Amino acid sequence: MGGPGRGEPLHREAPLYWCWAPVQHSGPSETGLQLSQPRHLSVRLEVSRPLCMLSSRPGVLCQPARVAVPSLSLHVATPFLGAPPWDVGCPRCCLETTTQPEASRRSQRRFPDFSYITQSGRLTDFLDCVIISHFHLDHCGALPYFSEMVGYDGPIYMTHPTQAICPILLEDYRKIAVDKKGEANFFTSQMIKDCMKKVVAVHLHQTVQVDDELEIKAYYAGHVLGAAMFQIKVGSESVVYTGDYNMTPDRHLGAAWIDKCRPNLLITESTYATTIRDSKRCRERDFLKKVHETVERGGKVLIPVFALGRAQELCILLETFWERMNLKVPIYFSTGLTEKANHYYKLFIPWTNQKIRKTFVQRNMFEFKHIKAFDRAFADNPGPMVVFATPGMLHAGQSLQIFRKWAGNEKNMVIMPGYCVQGTVGHKILSGQRKLEMEGRQVLEVKMQVEYMSFSAHADAKGIMQLVGQAEPESVLLVHGEAKKMEFLKQKIEQELRVSCSMPANGETVTLPTSPSIPVGISLGLLKREMAQGLVPEAKKPRLLHGALIMKDSNFRLVSSEQALKELGLAEHQLRFTCRVHLHDTRKEQEMALRVYSHLKSVLKDHCVQHLPDGSVTVESILIQAAAPSEDPSTKVLLVSWTYQDEELGSFLTSLLKKGLPQAPS
Repeated sequence: MGGPGRGEPLHREAPLYWCWAPVQHSGPSETGLQLSQPRHLSVRLEVSRPLCMLSSRPGVLCQPARVAVPSLSLHVATPFLGAPPWDVGCPRCCLETTTQPEASRRSQRRFPDFSYITQSGRLTDFLDCVIISHFHLDHCGALPYFSEMVGYDGPIYMTHPTQAICPILLEDYRKIAVDKKGEANFFTSQMIKDCMKKVVAVHLHQTVQVDDELEIKAYYAGHVLGAAMFQIKVGSESVVYTGDYNMTPDRHLGAAWIDKCRPNLLITESTYATTIRDSKRCRERDFLKKVHETVERGGKVLIPVFALGRAQELCILLETFWERMNLKVPIYFSTGLTEKANHYYKLFIPWTNQKIRKTFVQRNMFEFKHIKAFDRAFADNPGPMVVFATPGMLHAGQSLQIFRKWAGNEKNMVIMPGYCVQGTVGHKILSGQRKLEMEGRQVLEVKMQVEYMSFSAHADAKGIMQLVGQAEPESVLLVHGEAKKMEFLKQKIEQELRVSCSMPANGETVTLPTSPSIPVGISLGLLKREMAQGLVPEAKKPRLLHGALIMKDSNFRLVSSEQALKELGLAEHQLRFTCRVHLHDTRKEQEMALRVYSHLKSVLKDHCVQHLPDGSVTVESILIQAAAPSEDPSTKVLLVSWTYQDEELGSFLTSLLKKGLPQAPS
């Protein structure tokens, strides 16, 4: 690869010789760059294409280059809430396979419309992987439907705790939908098992190479056990998908964290886009006060929760308070799911916060002394009690059954510790409704006290802004929120952080052009050599570095030309320009060369002029040789040759010699 050859002349009397620039690439074919001009070399870099090596070493082929990079487009489609598939070039990921139980009941669509990905054929042909951020059903509830009923055979990535807990929640979801409600066209228990066989569990901060181009990396998200944010990278382009996250540590989980990865796009949840929570200690104190006052007056307290997350957080809080106050009022939690959940919290202690990890050997915080399993018959027992029951929005299940029994007594209290979707009983009572139409058109009058105390594990507006500032993305895309609140947060991000932000509607496609820049590593040796030249860099002005640009495994390095040639095992080629000067002279070539030497020696007093033993003359790096064309013995030709660094001196000598040599003394 490479070698000298003849090219097109620069001008009529000055033939130009060109060489092939060496190329470092992993493709099956060799390639090179032909130079047709001595200056203004331009190279275009393309994804997955060979990259030309450039150098400015004196006498070496290549010169300082202007690098032009084609702009790529990144497409983001959001066919359903919180779960947008995206693509950069060819690789594609599906982020989450969500389900919306309440929305589906109103619109007859329980699962997402996957035709946004493809309207024909299996999804495996159009997706490289599926990523699940955590085990909540609004993020993984359609996974068996997606893989086993629509058709996807590729890898499904999630963390180890999510892999353990996800099938339990999916099976519970299936039982409620099929066995209790009699829904048809639903996935089966076997489909859940087959789906989970495709799961590839990942560790935090582990870089997973999905294929030759696509890699993913998980970051701690807080929120619930095993929740993760994912960075998805193709070449130098990347997207971060947050899933649900919490920037505030609580009693059992740590705060979300991500490094300054500077993605092209950050897709973030915006559940609490306009909320800034008060002090966590104040909320906990208020919660304990309300629970204590209610049981002291003989009332019952219902705390609707989801099986994992807030249940464990509030159980730890009440367990500690009961122990300190030596209270005897019974506390219960729903049997089944919560019991299994506590088992997994014990199993995955490394995912909890620092305090629990430190005290785990002495005392497991998830082995509760004052909190017992709940039986349905306990709801009718007289006297005070506290009950944690699922689900958290009062839309079905045990929490709704208990609520219906206790709602008519003004001594009792229901504390809603998290977000409730519009249309659920939880959302209605928080909106102030005191008469609810239940199944069979039965009207339920709500006399019990209703309190909302945000123990949600979602980031508030301050937390979202903190994460965006931490990651430093080029653009932000908001999902998993309400339109008016998202609009407020969008303006806040754009004004305060000066980052472009969008909030596409479901089904809308957003195209984001990527930055035409490529990160390049610079060798320490090259940097030291450039600094040794004594040029003081200016902060506001870019500094020009000369070297060889090498691409290997999609990474770019700028090194010295000597190092590049050594690494690539290539030979160095020299580019010289030769111009012919015709003179009428009958003397022999040696005599004529001596006359040229004497003439230049007298004219160029500040330059090193030498007469070499072979009869040629040198002025610095410029070489002058005399030759006699065979067709005309009375005419001599002077061949003036120079490198591009001495072009100015070479042009001057050519013009000087064209004027002729002074007459020799007779």
